[in-house]
Amino acid sequence: MIESFIALRYLKSSKGTGFARVVTWFSFIGIALGVATLIIVTSVMNGFRIELLDKIVGMNGHIEVSTYGDVGIQNYEQLKDNIKSSDDNINLVIPQVERQVVLMSSNNARGAIVQGISQKDLILKQIISENIEAGNVNNFEKNKVFIGKRLSEILNAKVNDKITLLIPDGVVTPFGKVPKEEEFEISGIFKVGMNEYDKNIILMPLETSQDFFDVPNKVSKIEIFLNDIDIVTKTANKLSPIVPNNLQILDWQHADASIFHAVMVEKNVMTLILSIIVLVAMFNILSSLTMLSSNKIRDIAILRTMGMQRKSILKIFIYIGSTIGILGTILGIGTGVLLSINIDKIKTILDKVSGISVFNEEIYFLSQLPSKIDWNEVIFICIFSLLLCFFATLYPAFKASKLNPIDALRF
Repeated sequence: MIESFIALRYLKSSKGTGFARVVTWFSFIGIALGVATLIIVTSVMNGFRIELLDKIVGMNGHIEVSTYGDVGIQNYEQLKDNIKSSDDNINLVIPQVERQVVLMSSNNARGAIVQGISQKDLILKQIISENIEAGNVNNFEKNKVFIGKRLSEILNAKVNDKITLLIPDGVVTPFGKVPKEEEFEISGIFKVGMNEYDKNIILMPLETSQDFFDVPNKVSKIEIFLNDIDIVTKTANKLSPIVPNNLQILDWQHADASIFHAVMVEKNVMTLILSIIVLVAMFNILSSLTMLSSNKIRDIAILRTMGMQRKSILKIFIYIGSTIGILGTILGIGTGVLLSINIDKIKTILDKVSGISVFNEEIYFLSQLPSKIDWNEVIFICIFSLLLCFFATLYPAFKASKLNPIDALRF
Protein backbone atom coordinates (compact mmCIF):
# COMPACT_ATOMS: atom_id res chain seq x y z
CA MET A 1 0.00 0.00 0.00
CA ILE A 2 1.26 3.46 -0.96
CA GLU A 3 0.13 4.93 2.39
CA SER A 4 2.27 2.53 4.45
CA PHE A 5 5.25 3.07 2.13
CA ILE A 6 5.07 6.85 2.55
CA ALA A 7 4.55 6.52 6.31
CA LEU A 8 7.70 4.38 6.55
CA ARG A 9 9.68 6.93 4.51
CA TYR A 10 8.54 9.74 6.82
CA LEU A 11 9.62 7.72 9.87
CA LYS A 12 13.06 7.06 8.39
CA SER A 13 13.61 10.53 6.96
CA SER A 14 15.47 13.08 9.10
CA LYS A 15 15.53 15.96 6.62
CA GLY A 16 14.14 19.11 8.21
CA THR A 17 12.44 17.24 11.07
CA GLY A 18 15.19 17.11 13.69
CA PHE A 19 13.13 18.19 16.70
CA ALA A 20 10.14 16.15 15.58
CA ARG A 21 12.36 13.07 15.39
CA VAL A 22 13.59 13.71 18.94
CA VAL A 23 10.00 13.92 20.16
CA THR A 24 9.18 10.74 18.22
CA TRP A 25 12.04 8.89 19.94
CA PHE A 26 10.84 10.17 23.31
CA SER A 27 7.37 8.87 22.44
CA PHE A 28 8.76 5.46 21.51
CA ILE A 29 10.91 5.21 24.67
CA GLY A 30 8.09 6.55 26.84
CA ILE A 31 5.63 3.92 25.62
CA ALA A 32 8.17 1.11 26.06
CA LEU A 33 9.12 2.35 29.52
CA GLY A 34 5.51 2.79 30.63
CA VAL A 35 4.39 -0.63 29.41
CA ALA A 36 7.44 -2.38 30.89
CA THR A 37 7.01 -0.63 34.25
CA LEU A 38 3.32 -1.48 34.41
CA ILE A 39 4.02 -5.16 33.72
CA ILE A 40 6.84 -5.29 36.31
CA VAL A 41 4.78 -3.57 39.03
CA THR A 42 1.65 -5.66 38.49
CA SER A 43 3.74 -8.87 38.38
CA VAL A 44 5.57 -8.03 41.61
CA MET A 45 2.35 -7.06 43.38
CA ASN A 46 0.69 -10.29 42.19
CA GLY A 47 3.68 -12.31 43.40
CA PHE A 48 3.70 -10.43 46.69
CA ARG A 49 0.03 -11.22 47.30
CA ILE A 50 0.39 -14.90 46.34
CA GLU A 51 3.50 -15.36 48.50
CA LEU A 52 1.85 -13.65 51.47
CA LEU A 53 -1.20 -15.86 51.05
CA ASP A 54 0.91 -19.03 50.82
CA LYS A 55 3.03 -18.15 53.86
CA ILE A 56 0.31 -16.77 56.13
CA VAL A 57 -2.27 -19.42 55.28
CA GLY A 58 0.40 -22.12 55.20
CA MET A 59 1.38 -21.31 58.78
CA ASN A 60 -2.01 -20.42 60.26
CA GLY A 61 -4.46 -22.54 58.28
CA HIS A 62 -7.44 -21.54 56.16
CA ILE A 63 -9.81 -21.75 59.14
CA GLU A 64 -8.97 -21.38 62.82
CA VAL A 65 -11.04 -22.57 65.78
CA SER A 66 -9.96 -20.90 69.03
CA THR A 67 -11.19 -19.83 72.46
CA TYR A 68 -12.21 -16.28 73.31
CA GLY A 69 -9.73 -16.19 76.20
CA ASP A 70 -6.91 -18.33 77.61
CA VAL A 71 -9.24 -21.10 78.81
CA GLY A 72 -8.04 -23.59 76.20
CA ILE A 73 -9.89 -26.20 74.14
CA GLN A 74 -10.67 -29.46 75.95
CA ASN A 75 -11.51 -32.77 74.26
CA TYR A 76 -9.69 -31.47 71.22
CA GLU A 77 -9.00 -34.92 69.78
CA GLN A 78 -12.72 -35.65 69.55
CA LEU A 79 -13.38 -32.20 68.13
CA LYS A 80 -10.58 -32.76 65.61
CA ASP A 81 -12.20 -36.00 64.39
CA ASN A 82 -15.62 -34.33 64.14
CA ILE A 83 -14.22 -31.45 62.13
CA LYS A 84 -12.28 -33.75 59.80
CA SER A 85 -15.37 -35.82 58.99
CA SER A 86 -17.71 -32.84 58.56
CA ASP A 87 -16.66 -31.87 55.03
CA ASP A 88 -14.69 -33.49 52.19
CA ASN A 89 -13.06 -30.11 51.53
CA ILE A 90 -11.13 -30.37 54.81
CA ASN A 91 -7.66 -31.75 54.17
CA LEU A 92 -5.81 -31.38 57.47
CA VAL A 93 -6.75 -30.55 61.09
CA ILE A 94 -3.98 -29.59 63.51
CA PRO A 95 -4.50 -28.95 67.27
CA GLN A 96 -1.95 -26.50 68.58
CA VAL A 97 -0.80 -24.72 71.74
CA GLU A 98 0.31 -21.13 71.21
CA ARG A 99 1.77 -18.83 73.89
CA GLN A 100 4.16 -15.91 74.15
CA VAL A 101 7.47 -16.39 75.97
CA VAL A 102 10.74 -14.62 76.66
CA LEU A 103 13.63 -16.34 74.90
CA MET A 104 17.05 -16.18 76.53
CA SER A 105 20.31 -17.39 75.08
CA SER A 106 23.95 -16.83 75.99
CA ASN A 107 24.01 -13.38 74.40
CA ASN A 108 20.44 -12.31 73.80
CA ALA A 109 16.93 -12.01 75.23
CA ARG A 110 13.81 -11.31 73.20
CA GLY A 111 10.14 -12.08 72.90
CA ALA A 112 8.97 -15.06 70.88
CA ILE A 113 5.90 -17.21 70.19
CA VAL A 114 5.88 -20.90 71.04
CA GLN A 115 3.68 -23.16 68.93
CA GLY A 116 3.13 -26.63 70.35
CA ILE A 117 2.47 -29.20 67.63
CA SER A 118 2.76 -32.97 67.43
CA GLN A 119 5.54 -34.56 65.39
CA LYS A 120 2.99 -36.21 63.10
CA ASP A 121 1.25 -32.92 62.36
CA LEU A 122 4.57 -31.15 61.87
CA ILE A 123 5.44 -33.62 59.11
CA LEU A 124 2.05 -33.02 57.48
CA LYS A 125 2.48 -29.23 57.74
CA GLN A 126 4.49 -28.96 54.54
CA ILE A 127 5.45 -25.29 54.83
CA ILE A 128 7.66 -26.37 57.76
CA SER A 129 8.61 -29.96 56.98
CA GLU A 130 9.70 -29.12 53.41
CA ASN A 131 11.75 -26.10 54.48
CA ILE A 132 13.98 -27.50 57.23
CA GLU A 133 17.49 -26.18 56.67
CA ALA A 134 19.21 -27.99 59.54
CA GLY A 135 18.28 -30.92 61.76
CA ASN A 136 15.70 -33.62 61.24
CA VAL A 137 11.98 -33.76 61.94
CA ASN A 138 12.49 -37.16 63.59
CA ASN A 139 14.38 -35.38 66.38
CA PHE A 140 11.34 -33.25 67.18
CA GLU A 141 10.62 -34.78 70.60
CA LYS A 142 10.73 -34.18 74.35
CA ASN A 143 12.65 -30.99 75.25
CA LYS A 144 13.82 -30.30 71.73
CA VAL A 145 12.55 -27.38 69.64
CA PHE A 146 12.71 -26.00 66.10
CA ILE A 147 13.45 -22.33 65.49
CA GLY A 148 13.35 -20.12 62.39
CA LYS A 149 16.40 -19.31 60.28
CA ARG A 150 16.26 -15.59 61.01
CA LEU A 151 15.94 -16.24 64.74
CA SER A 152 18.96 -18.56 64.68
CA GLU A 153 20.98 -15.78 63.03
CA ILE A 154 19.89 -13.24 65.64
CA LEU A 155 20.80 -15.60 68.47
CA ASN A 156 23.90 -16.88 66.67
CA ALA A 157 22.58 -20.35 67.50
CA LYS A 158 22.79 -23.66 65.67
CA VAL A 159 21.49 -27.23 66.05
CA ASN A 160 22.30 -28.79 69.48
CA ASP A 161 22.67 -25.36 71.11
CA LYS A 162 20.62 -24.58 74.22
CA ILE A 163 18.07 -21.82 74.71
CA THR A 164 16.05 -20.88 77.78
CA LEU A 165 12.37 -20.04 77.59
CA LEU A 166 10.69 -18.01 80.31
CA ILE A 167 6.97 -17.58 81.00
CA PRO A 168 6.58 -14.12 82.61
CA ASP A 169 3.26 -14.85 84.35
CA GLY A 170 4.67 -18.26 85.34
CA VAL A 171 2.95 -20.68 87.68
CA VAL A 172 0.69 -20.08 90.65
CA THR A 173 2.24 -20.72 94.11
CA PRO A 174 1.12 -19.91 97.68
CA PHE A 175 3.18 -16.74 97.29
CA GLY A 176 1.54 -15.71 94.01
CA LYS A 177 2.65 -16.15 90.42
CA VAL A 178 6.29 -16.98 89.91
CA PRO A 179 8.02 -16.81 86.50
CA LYS A 180 8.80 -20.22 85.08
CA GLU A 181 11.81 -20.98 82.93
CA GLU A 182 13.14 -24.11 81.29
CA GLU A 183 16.02 -25.04 79.02
CA PHE A 184 15.46 -26.56 75.57
CA GLU A 185 17.74 -27.93 72.90
CA ILE A 186 17.56 -26.71 69.30
CA SER A 187 17.07 -29.80 67.13
CA GLY A 188 16.09 -28.10 63.88
CA ILE A 189 16.10 -24.82 61.96
CA PHE A 190 13.44 -23.98 59.37
CA LYS A 191 13.01 -21.20 56.82
CA VAL A 192 9.52 -20.56 55.44
CA GLY A 193 10.61 -17.37 53.65
CA MET A 194 8.49 -14.93 55.67
CA ASN A 195 10.52 -12.81 58.04
CA GLU A 196 7.88 -12.55 60.80
CA TYR A 197 7.69 -16.33 61.14
CA ASP A 198 11.38 -17.05 60.64
CA LYS A 199 12.22 -14.52 63.34
CA ASN A 200 9.57 -15.09 66.00
CA ILE A 201 8.30 -18.68 65.93
CA ILE A 202 9.56 -21.56 68.10
CA LEU A 203 8.07 -24.98 67.45
CA MET A 204 7.77 -27.33 70.42
CA PRO A 205 6.36 -30.89 70.73
CA LEU A 206 2.69 -30.70 71.72
CA GLU A 207 2.91 -32.68 74.97
CA THR A 208 6.04 -30.79 76.03
CA SER A 209 4.30 -27.47 75.44
CA GLN A 210 1.25 -28.61 77.45
CA ASP A 211 3.51 -29.49 80.38
CA PHE A 212 5.56 -26.31 80.05
CA PHE A 213 2.52 -24.01 79.99
CA ASP A 214 0.64 -26.15 82.52
CA VAL A 215 -2.35 -26.79 80.24
CA PRO A 216 -2.72 -30.60 80.39
CA ASN A 217 -5.01 -32.07 77.71
CA LYS A 218 -5.74 -28.63 76.27
CA VAL A 219 -4.79 -26.68 73.14
CA SER A 220 -5.06 -23.00 72.27
CA LYS A 221 -6.49 -23.44 68.79
CA ILE A 222 -7.21 -25.88 65.99
CA GLU A 223 -5.91 -25.08 62.51
CA ILE A 224 -7.89 -26.36 59.51
CA PHE A 225 -6.40 -26.66 56.01
CA LEU A 226 -8.69 -26.99 52.99
CA ASN A 227 -8.42 -28.53 49.54
CA ASP A 228 -10.26 -25.62 47.90
CA ILE A 229 -9.84 -22.23 49.61
CA ASP A 230 -12.36 -20.55 47.29
CA ILE A 231 -15.23 -22.10 49.26
CA VAL A 232 -13.76 -21.37 52.68
CA THR A 233 -16.90 -19.51 53.81
CA LYS A 234 -19.14 -22.45 52.89
CA THR A 235 -16.88 -24.86 54.78
CA ALA A 236 -16.70 -22.56 57.81
CA ASN A 237 -20.49 -22.40 57.94
CA LYS A 238 -20.67 -26.21 58.06
CA LEU A 239 -18.50 -26.18 61.18
CA SER A 240 -20.89 -24.01 63.22
CA PRO A 241 -23.12 -26.89 64.43
CA ILE A 242 -20.04 -28.97 65.35
CA VAL A 243 -17.95 -26.40 67.20
CA PRO A 244 -19.09 -25.57 70.79
CA ASN A 245 -20.53 -22.11 71.40
CA ASN A 246 -17.62 -21.05 73.61
CA LEU A 247 -15.26 -21.32 70.61
CA GLN A 248 -14.93 -18.98 67.65
CA ILE A 249 -14.47 -19.84 63.98
CA LEU A 250 -12.35 -17.47 61.90
CA ASP A 251 -11.32 -17.96 58.26
CA TRP A 252 -8.25 -16.44 56.62
CA GLN A 253 -10.28 -13.90 54.63
CA HIS A 254 -11.34 -12.18 57.85
CA ALA A 255 -8.26 -12.86 59.96
CA ASP A 256 -5.81 -11.23 57.52
CA ALA A 257 -8.20 -9.12 55.44
CA SER A 258 -6.41 -5.84 56.20
CA ILE A 259 -3.07 -7.09 54.83
CA PHE A 260 -4.47 -8.35 51.53
CA HIS A 261 -6.72 -5.30 51.14
CA ALA A 262 -3.67 -3.04 51.61
CA VAL A 263 -1.74 -4.98 48.95
CA MET A 264 -4.61 -4.66 46.43
CA VAL A 265 -5.03 -0.93 47.13
CA GLU A 266 -1.30 -0.37 46.65
CA LYS A 267 -1.34 -2.32 43.40
CA ASN A 268 -4.27 -0.29 42.01
CA VAL A 269 -2.72 3.04 43.03
CA MET A 270 0.68 2.14 41.55
CA THR A 271 -0.97 1.01 38.30
CA LEU A 272 -2.89 4.29 38.07
CA ILE A 273 0.21 6.40 38.73
CA LEU A 274 2.43 4.49 36.30
CA SER A 275 -0.24 4.72 33.58
CA ILE A 276 0.62 8.42 33.44
CA ILE A 277 3.91 7.45 31.76
CA VAL A 278 1.95 5.97 28.84
CA LEU A 279 -0.30 9.05 28.78
CA VAL A 280 2.73 11.34 28.53
CA ALA A 281 4.05 9.22 25.68
CA MET A 282 0.64 9.54 23.98
CA PHE A 283 0.88 13.35 24.09
CA ASN A 284 4.42 13.11 22.70
CA ILE A 285 3.03 11.15 19.74
CA LEU A 286 0.39 13.82 19.24
CA SER A 287 3.04 16.55 19.35
CA SER A 288 5.45 14.80 17.01
CA LEU A 289 2.76 14.06 14.42
CA THR A 290 1.48 17.64 14.60
CA MET A 291 5.00 18.94 13.98
CA LEU A 292 5.52 16.37 11.22
CA SER A 293 2.29 17.44 9.46
CA SER A 294 3.44 21.07 9.67
CA ASN A 295 6.87 20.23 8.21
CA LYS A 296 5.33 18.14 5.43
CA ILE A 297 2.71 20.67 4.29
CA ARG A 298 4.20 20.97 0.80
CA ASP A 299 4.59 17.19 0.49
CA ILE A 300 0.95 16.70 1.47
CA ALA A 301 -0.16 19.39 -0.98
CA ILE A 302 1.78 17.72 -3.82
CA LEU A 303 0.25 14.34 -2.98
CA ARG A 304 -3.23 15.87 -2.97
CA THR A 305 -2.69 17.59 -6.34
CA MET A 306 -1.49 14.25 -7.72
CA GLY A 307 -4.88 12.79 -6.84
CA MET A 308 -4.35 11.23 -3.44
CA GLN A 309 -7.56 11.29 -1.46
CA ARG A 310 -7.95 12.77 2.00
CA LYS A 311 -8.53 9.36 3.59
CA SER A 312 -5.15 8.23 2.25
CA ILE A 313 -3.45 11.22 3.90
CA LEU A 314 -5.36 10.30 7.05
CA LYS A 315 -4.07 6.72 6.84
CA ILE A 316 -0.45 7.87 6.41
CA PHE A 317 -0.40 9.70 9.71
CA ILE A 318 -2.37 7.00 11.51
CA TYR A 319 0.19 4.46 10.26
CA ILE A 320 3.06 6.63 11.55
CA GLY A 321 1.57 7.01 15.04
CA SER A 322 0.44 3.38 15.19
CA THR A 323 3.89 2.12 14.16
CA ILE A 324 5.47 4.09 17.01
CA GLY A 325 2.85 2.74 19.42
CA ILE A 326 3.09 -0.88 18.27
CA LEU A 327 6.90 -1.02 18.29
CA GLY A 328 7.06 0.75 21.67
CA THR A 329 4.44 -1.60 23.13
CA ILE A 330 6.23 -4.70 21.81
CA LEU A 331 9.54 -3.53 23.26
CA GLY A 332 7.82 -2.68 26.57
CA ILE A 333 6.14 -6.08 26.82
CA GLY A 334 9.35 -7.94 26.03
CA THR A 335 11.37 -5.88 28.51
CA GLY A 336 8.69 -6.04 31.22
CA VAL A 337 8.23 -9.82 30.98
CA LEU A 338 11.99 -10.45 30.89
CA LEU A 339 12.63 -8.26 33.95
CA SER A 340 9.64 -9.72 35.82
CA ILE A 341 10.93 -13.26 35.35
CA ASN A 342 14.40 -12.29 36.62
CA ILE A 343 13.37 -9.67 39.17
CA ASP A 344 14.88 -11.45 42.18
CA LYS A 345 18.23 -11.89 40.39
CA ILE A 346 18.20 -8.19 39.48
CA LYS A 347 17.43 -7.33 43.11
CA THR A 348 20.42 -9.41 44.23
CA ILE A 349 22.72 -7.60 41.78
CA LEU A 350 21.43 -4.19 42.93
CA ASP A 351 22.00 -5.21 46.57
CA LYS A 352 25.64 -6.05 45.80
CA VAL A 353 26.26 -2.93 43.70
CA SER A 354 24.56 -0.45 46.06
CA GLY A 355 25.60 -2.13 49.29
CA ILE A 356 22.07 -1.78 50.71
CA SER A 357 19.04 -4.06 50.77
CA VAL A 358 16.65 -2.92 48.04
CA PHE A 359 13.93 -5.28 49.28
CA ASN A 360 14.38 -5.32 53.06
CA GLU A 361 12.73 -8.44 54.51
CA GLU A 362 12.29 -6.63 57.83
CA ILE A 363 9.90 -4.22 56.09
CA TYR A 364 8.32 -6.34 53.35
CA PHE A 365 7.86 -9.58 55.35
CA LEU A 366 9.27 -11.83 52.59
CA SER A 367 12.91 -12.84 52.18
CA GLN A 368 12.74 -12.91 48.37
CA LEU A 369 11.28 -10.48 45.84
CA PRO A 370 8.35 -12.42 44.32
CA SER A 371 6.91 -12.04 40.83
CA LYS A 372 3.91 -13.64 39.15
CA ILE A 373 3.00 -12.63 35.60
CA ASP A 374 -0.74 -12.47 34.95
CA TRP A 375 -1.08 -12.76 31.17
CA ASN A 376 -4.58 -11.32 31.25
CA GLU A 377 -3.12 -8.16 32.78
CA VAL A 378 -0.34 -8.13 30.18
CA ILE A 379 -2.93 -8.32 27.39
CA PHE A 380 -4.95 -5.51 29.03
CA ILE A 381 -1.84 -3.29 29.31
CA CYS A 382 -1.02 -4.01 25.67
CA ILE A 383 -4.52 -3.08 24.49
CA PHE A 384 -4.55 0.00 26.74
CA SER A 385 -1.26 1.23 25.27
CA LEU A 386 -2.27 0.59 21.66
CA LEU A 387 -5.62 2.34 22.08
CA LEU A 388 -4.00 5.42 23.61
CA CYS A 389 -1.48 5.56 20.79
CA PHE A 390 -4.23 5.19 18.18
CA PHE A 391 -6.33 7.98 19.67
CA ALA A 392 -3.24 10.20 19.83
CA THR A 393 -2.87 9.94 16.03
CA LEU A 394 -6.43 11.03 15.21
CA TYR A 395 -6.15 14.82 15.69
CA PRO A 396 -2.93 15.40 13.70
CA ALA A 397 -4.09 12.90 11.06
CA PHE A 398 -7.42 14.69 10.57
CA LYS A 399 -5.61 18.04 10.56
CA ALA A 400 -3.26 16.86 7.81
CA SER A 401 -6.08 15.36 5.74
CA LYS A 402 -8.07 18.62 5.86
CA LEU A 403 -5.18 20.62 4.39
CA ASN A 404 -6.10 22.64 1.29
CA PRO A 405 -3.37 21.98 -1.33
CA ILE A 406 -3.84 25.38 -3.01
CA ASP A 407 -3.22 27.25 0.28
CA ALA A 408 -0.19 25.07 1.03
CA LEU A 409 1.45 25.56 -2.37
CA ARG A 410 0.87 29.31 -2.27
CA PHE A 411 3.70 29.71 0.33
